[in-house]
Amino acid sequence: MGQSFKDLIVWQKAADLTVEIYALTAHFPDAERFGLTNQMRRAAVSIVSNIAEGYGRSTSGEYHLFLGHARGSCCELETQIFVARRLGLGSPSSLDATEGLCKDVSRLLGALMKSIRPKKFSVPSP
Repeated sequence: MGQSFKDLIVWQKAADLTVEIYALTAHFPDAERFGLTNQMRRAAVSIVSNIAEGYGRSTSGEYHLFLGHARGSCCELETQIFVARRLGLGSPSSLDATEGLCKDVSRLLGALMKSIRPKKFSVPSP
């Protein structure tokens, strides 16, 4: 592991995703400020925050759990991007870019989770 969670590619991409979501939702109607805009921003911030919080935990099991929370928020955000598209909010190119970045982050989270998955104890057969 690196010296900091900031060294993780998945954290860096999640931070980029958060910035992109803020830029995308800045153009949503004011009526969505406390609706979809707020939900999308919270989900994006949750992804990057859970990666960082998990990194700071004491065990790989706790880290894995927080990465799972991040991945759940990523799925939530992907759904919200889908809803925004269906509602005609945001430009198609911005929606495509954020959706692609969201899928990249999800893929990277899955790979990281697999690499640190807590090992199950097996009892040898007698």
